[in-house]
Amino acid sequence: RIDRRPRLHLLALVSQLPRMASTLMTPTQRNRLSDLQVQVAYHNERYFRNAAPEISDFAYDALKRELLELEALLPDSEASTSPAQQVGDDRLDAFTTVAHRVPMMSLDNTYNQEELFAFDERLRKRFPDTEKLPYVIEPKIDGVAISLTFENGTFTRAVTRGNGIEGDDITENARLMIDFPEVLTGGEIPEFIEIRGEIYMTYEEFNRINTERDASGKTRYANPRNLTAGSVKLLDRVDARNRSLNMIAYGMGTCEPAVFIKLSDLHRSLANWNFPTSPMVQQAEGIESVWEAIHHLDQRRAEFAYPTDGAVIKLDPLTWQKEAGATAKAPRWAIAYKFAAEQAETLLEAIDVQIGRTGKLTPVAHLKPVLVAGTTVSRATLHNEDEIARKDIRVGDTVVIEKAGEIIPQVIRAITDRRDSASQPFSFEALLEERGIDAERIPGEAAWRLKDADAPEMLRRRVIHFASRPCMDIEHVGEAAVNMLFDAGLIEDASDLYRLRVEDIEPLERYAQKSAENMIEAILESKKCELWRFIHGLSIPHIGAQSAKDLVRFFRSVSAISATSAEDLEAVDGVGAIVAESVHTWFKDEANQALIERFRQHGLELALPEREDSGTLQLDGKTVVITGTLPSLSRDEATALVEQAGGRTSGSVSKKTDYLLAGEKAGSKLSKAEKLGVPVIDEAAFRSLIASDET
Repeated sequence: RIDRRPRLHLLALVSQLPRMASTLMTPTQRNRLSDLQVQVAYHNERYFRNAAPEISDFAYDALKRELLELEALLPDSEASTSPAQQVGDDRLDAFTTVAHRVPMMSLDNTYNQEELFAFDERLRKRFPDTEKLPYVIEPKIDGVAISLTFENGTFTRAVTRGNGIEGDDITENARLMIDFPEVLTGGEIPEFIEIRGEIYMTYEEFNRINTERDASGKTRYANPRNLTAGSVKLLDRVDARNRSLNMIAYGMGTCEPAVFIKLSDLHRSLANWNFPTSPMVQQAEGIESVWEAIHHLDQRRAEFAYPTDGAVIKLDPLTWQKEAGATAKAPRWAIAYKFAAEQAETLLEAIDVQIGRTGKLTPVAHLKPVLVAGTTVSRATLHNEDEIARKDIRVGDTVVIEKAGEIIPQVIRAITDRRDSASQPFSFEALLEERGIDAERIPGEAAWRLKDADAPEMLRRRVIHFASRPCMDIEHVGEAAVNMLFDAGLIEDASDLYRLRVEDIEPLERYAQKSAENMIEAILESKKCELWRFIHGLSIPHIGAQSAKDLVRFFRSVSAISATSAEDLEAVDGVGAIVAESVHTWFKDEANQALIERFRQHGLELALPEREDSGTLQLDGKTVVITGTLPSLSRDEATALVEQAGGRTSGSVSKKTDYLLAGEKAGSKLSKAEKLGVPVIDEAAFRSLIASDET
């Protein structure tokens, strides 16, 4: 008779190994595990939801890899909830959530040849009858993933990746900002297809927007990818119309009926359908040929008009992709090879601070000029005080700067073995004291802000903001002009612009009679600007263009806004608790009240005209969501009619929505409106509504 008890005991022991491993972790490993989980979750939030990453992709991937190595010692049930095991989530509450029929997964990254060849070896074990696997190699665009749905060849919806399972419906912004065919023509067209691609912003458009921000005294955007991510989620339609995005299509989700055999077949159909595709897509047999194709892309990427940070390698046969399967977050049949970041070494000569219009301080590195990625770099961002401390960056250090898709370079690290023995750790507080800047750290943040709202630099920034294009749009009054006016003692705040005369301007350097007349004419012309632009220009914390529009639409005058309690302000659609409290606090301040009175004395009209009759603004205070294709109105035309009738448009349906204006192929917004009991109207009813006296 065989005694099976020892074998049973061994099986029980094996089953407990993961749990034992986790309990055998040292206290140091446990602490590091917890610390890494917090860090990765934080950087996930900064990258995906806030579109404002603080570290490079390489540093981010290094954190995740270290975390995964430690989590290998944990039970599967515990490790599966880790931020390193999840697809990043870009969803926002302001948008309707839509489920993907086929998940939109992330890609595993590799930075070296060894890991790339290991990827091929794993796949060859799954397909042992093929010595050289067929691959498609695509440029990895540094943008934002999107899924476009077409039904019977007509575009119906645009959705972000979200958490991979479901994403945000950005159909309205996609129509406004992205150039793609809304009707597929040419070749065989499936009844239903989800076309996957990447939204990006060209360097030219990125530089145009940053030039405008320079002129208005605003902080520059760091790189095209972050700006793209923020742009696709814009709620202000005016801002959305003023930004141009592009996309490249490269894949698909659901396709009914299944008409494609290989990924390369899909690429050809996308081109036939007039979809923008990359001219640099390559096919290769075997991983050695893939490696050559990657090098070819790396050598050519400087020619691209948009940021690329690597190559994506995918199995070509779609049935093989399905057989290879996926992990919880990434396909096993594809991988991203990340190009080495373009770096250079230089001397950190000084650290200074840049002051924004709200008084927020940003540390900036002044560098010995060095050539990086084809441009000479003399300044780089240091992000915040905590980043300087974490990297132990000091004045006088030799530092490594990186420009991997970053238009504004960043300091990656200090080369400490070249550091002078007398070097001292950098003190942000000491810098502020030396500069005579009275500031305090914002609770719960790594940023500092000026204590004195009337500090000279703050006053200048406010005037620059007031005159900027998004606000009063005063030509000839940019940053240089404002600084000159301050230096000459001609102005102390924005209201002083309206008491300037030609003879005040003429004596200034570079100003003749004609240029002085042009400036004064532009200043006087700005008195006719919409009231919301004036509110936006006051630099009230948390107030942007859309919030200003909402306040003006509801209250119709500056006096009414200033006399309203925070609780009543919060009742305005589009104004939350933080904005309401900020507005109420700003208008309570006596200095701000005096500023408003000076504007009034200079002839600015701080109220909308009286309504002539009850039918003037038929949609006053109403929120309208537009969806689907209307018979005769474009989306822009319908939006303009809503605003002319006193209403506001929104990109998502909620309980606060008053009407859903629905055309053909209305999609999920129609379902949600019906579920919430929101009135649904077609174009004919909408035209009747805005022409009537009833709302």
